[in-house]
Amino acid sequence: MIVGLLTLISCAGDRPTTLGVQNNQLSTCPDSPNCVSSFDQRDSHGIAPLTGDMDAVRAALAELPQAAIVTDDGNYIHAEFTSRLMGFVDDVEFLADPASDQVHVRSASRLGHSDLGVNRERVENIRELMGS
Repeated sequence: MIVGLLTLISCAGDRPTTLGVQNNQLSTCPDSPNCVSSFDQRDSHGIAPLTGDMDAVRAALAELPQAAIVTDDGNYIHAEFTSRLMGFVDDVEFLADPASDQVHVRSASRLGHSDLGVNRERVENIRELMGS
């Protein structure tokens, strides 16, 4: 029983190998409804880019206690969000487009099929914190 509980508590999953910038874009969302991306054109997965710059993204992430920045390469940030109860980890990526004063975003769950709208809600919360 203890082993089963420990397994449930540690629901981080492996970090995806598809993270990062590829052809000046973030990777596409899978078909499962647990991902949103400003590069995705599907209604179920698409979300508007954020308005602002990477300093505003960093400031917003600093306001969110469940966020941890894993990579910050200036124009690209990868953050991990860990849920409080079960320890599920979601990967959130940001890619600056300085010419348009926008930041593209992708938020995806590592495990499971549905996220019950958590990733979309997270991006909208970040948008609000950025004041955009």
